[in-house]
Amino acid sequence: MMVNKKLQVWLPLLFSLVMVLGMFFGYKLGNQNGGNTGFFSSNRRSTLQEALDLIKMKYVDSVYFDSLEGKAIQEMMTELDPHSVYIPPVEVKEANDDLAGNFEGIGVEFNIFRDTVNVVYVIPDGPSDKAGLKIGDKLIKVNDISLTEKILASEDIKKYIRGERGSKALLQILRGRNRQTISVTRGTIPVSSIDAAYMMDKTTGYIRLNKFSGNSYEEFMQVLESLQKQGLRSLIYDLRGNGGGFMNEAVEMADEFLEGDKLIVYTQGVNSKKREYRCKRPGLFEKGKLVILVDELSASASEVLAGALQDWCRATIIGRRTFGKGLVQEQYSLSDGSAMRLTVARYYTPLGRSIQRSYEKGKKIYMDELWERFNSGEMASADSINNHHTGKKFTNSCQDTLYNGDGIFPNVFVPFDTSLSQQTLSGLFGTAEVNSFVYSYYLENKLKIEQYNTADEYANGFNSLDLWNNLPGNVMDSFKLKNIDIKEKERIQQRLKALLARYKWRNAGYFQVLNKEDPAVKKAIEVVSK
Repeated sequence: MMVNKKLQVWLPLLFSLVMVLGMFFGYKLGNQNGGNTGFFSSNRRSTLQEALDLIKMKYVDSVYFDSLEGKAIQEMMTELDPHSVYIPPVEVKEANDDLAGNFEGIGVEFNIFRDTVNVVYVIPDGPSDKAGLKIGDKLIKVNDISLTEKILASEDIKKYIRGERGSKALLQILRGRNRQTISVTRGTIPVSSIDAAYMMDKTTGYIRLNKFSGNSYEEFMQVLESLQKQGLRSLIYDLRGNGGGFMNEAVEMADEFLEGDKLIVYTQGVNSKKREYRCKRPGLFEKGKLVILVDELSASASEVLAGALQDWCRATIIGRRTFGKGLVQEQYSLSDGSAMRLTVARYYTPLGRSIQRSYEKGKKIYMDELWERFNSGEMASADSINNHHTGKKFTNSCQDTLYNGDGIFPNVFVPFDTSLSQQTLSGLFGTAEVNSFVYSYYLENKLKIEQYNTADEYANGFNSLDLWNNLPGNVMDSFKLKNIDIKEKERIQQRLKALLARYKWRNAGYFQVLNKEDPAVKKAIEVVSK
């Protein structure tokens, strides 16, 4: 009995010793056989690794292996779906910042007019605002790096201006004719995903979301609560041009519109088990009238939100067929600092619709499909969209017929403007001359614009004829504007007025002016008014 008790005491130690020795000899054996190390690793090297090793040991010239491996990975990704991508190390931070909802910098927006970097906006209470920078200042140097000696791309200028929080940016500026040096301590700069949020009338609110970033749901809740305090009863939620982002942000927003424990979306893949996302709390706007605006550039998380609300008959979808991206990506970091955003599952609307377009013919044809929509007449006619009703049919509780594949089809179709005036607008406002003109007009007429307390007052009260009358002669001649009809003239004046509003009220002012004559917004107001 005494011997057995002693054995019981020593048994755990003996088992531990045997396990450690086994792991050690297994590790050594794996190394001798040329296999990968690790407890669960396979001893068999891949053909790709063999090829890289052969090149490294035998190739006649020196090879940059980081670049070679990156290109090999990129080539592999082309054989997958169009949304699985490889991100090189130098691009990872920027790619992450795009969806993070913030970045580290000095807090200004700039534009390049006549080869000079002009400050066109200073974020209130941001680092540059506290240091005294103003709209109209011209950036000459950043930390002794000249911004005037050669033509620089916007991305290069961003790299000079941005930096770690707490670091210093010594700016040499030109204010009027005077040179000044201003020291700015960089900080964390929020990037709002809400372009505009305002009351269109006493009971109808408007929100425009440009992407689903890490802060989008929090921002959405703040503006929704603000609009409710102003009397919100009906909401127009604009997702046009919204290319998506984090799916969980869309799920959280859907929860604010849907009641009970309704299914919002579920995901599933060959290597991913089915996962359901349901409502989990009382929503802030479960009962009011709701319209979702979408177009051909509304994708991914935008389609998750629109699809869930359409399946549950919670919202009227207005606009044009959405992009058609129903794939879920997860980002994985690689050892050299690069990353892969890999598609791991498909997502499905509550009724079980997969809205992913086919990509079997390759990435180029997949992306060019948007041009085919223009060429086929789908963008201009509701009848043409019927050619894409080829997927499995579904019926929701309000007896709408919905379809599988090819995106979210709107309940109310609004055509794309293919008129000559729209083409003129696109070309005209893509020129540096026009943007430079509006910027200069703002600086020269700040007192005139400052008299308006709100963007709504400005939208209703400012006469844009003066903008038209002061357009540069070369712009008038280049776009043959002297003989255009009255409607085209009014549209150009409206866009000029919207651009001018942006310098004081940012994107909110820009859209508040444009929405006055936007066909989709007008249709949405008509729908919620019924």
